[in-house]
Amino acid sequence: MTDAENNTEPKNVTAIVICYFTGPVLSRCLSSLRTQSEILEIVIIDNGSLEDQIKNAVEQSVENSSSPPVKIVSGHGNIGFAAACNKGAQAAIGDYLLFINPDAVLPEKGLTRLIDDADDFARPWMVGAKLIDPDGAEQQGSRRGVLTPWRAFIEATKLYKIAPQHPYFRRFNLHDQQSPAEVVAVPTISGACFVLPRSDYFLINGMDERYFLHVEDIDFCLRFSKAGGSVFFNPHVAVTHFKSSSRANPVRIEARKTRGIIRYFNTHFDKAYPQFFLVLVAAALWASFGVLAMRRMGGKIIRLAGLRARSGRRGLEKARSMTRRWSDR
Repeated sequence: MTDAENNTEPKNVTAIVICYFTGPVLSRCLSSLRTQSEILEIVIIDNGSLEDQIKNAVEQSVENSSSPPVKIVSGHGNIGFAAACNKGAQAAIGDYLLFINPDAVLPEKGLTRLIDDADDFARPWMVGAKLIDPDGAEQQGSRRGVLTPWRAFIEATKLYKIAPQHPYFRRFNLHDQQSPAEVVAVPTISGACFVLPRSDYFLINGMDERYFLHVEDIDFCLRFSKAGGSVFFNPHVAVTHFKSSSRANPVRIEARKTRGIIRYFNTHFDKAYPQFFLVLVAAALWASFGVLAMRRMGGKIIRLAGLRARSGRRGLEKARSMTRRWSDR
């Protein structure tokens, strides 16, 4: 039996990290990648960062001279997550691609487990890790069902609260269900950390660049499955995902996500659902976004008003103190 049949053949992996004003967490991500023996190189796609921010993070993460080299691709501006993933894949030389967010930390030998477990399955395949919060709880989005217009509608309208156990009101995210004991096939995994053979990534020409930010991973999983690929979730590899490390505007992010979901429905479900229902779902999604935007705006106004009120009180107290000092003279 050959080494390949024994599954002991060395794996060459290119780790791809997409950065957009990420912040100091990047060095933790890179440090965790440098401990993975399979990683041949790390490719950072810089969609935007402060001067020397990425360079400093790279220098902080270096452990020894044998650490895998880091290639920084920059100068293209903010082209979006999907396009950046494709750019990273095109620049990669590894047989496997590991996509990981800059605010995620891969455990020691985590990559070995992801690939070894998945290599037992027929090609093409892709496998995602179990995303956890710093407190160890599984994150929303770590494993998911198929996103359909109906599921989006019950999420936006919160109809799932009527009968949470009914299959018609099943939710999209599965993190609140008991974690599986072994690697399982799931419809959708998160783009925050997943690995697949490089040739399998290009089986469907990579990510759809019409998605700027969010939903591109959902679309990729669905297209990958339609092309005969299998999507797996590995509960044995827990990746700590810190989230919200970028300086991007959260309201703008939600707007992009809403547009992406509507594009996704019009692309994949325009024949399966009547047009009036797709319009209804789009309206519900935009209404949900509007509520979120108003809440955030209201919070800002309240905080600003509180700051002004405190400033006003301090100003009044300072004026009274000065008056007393002058009257005592």
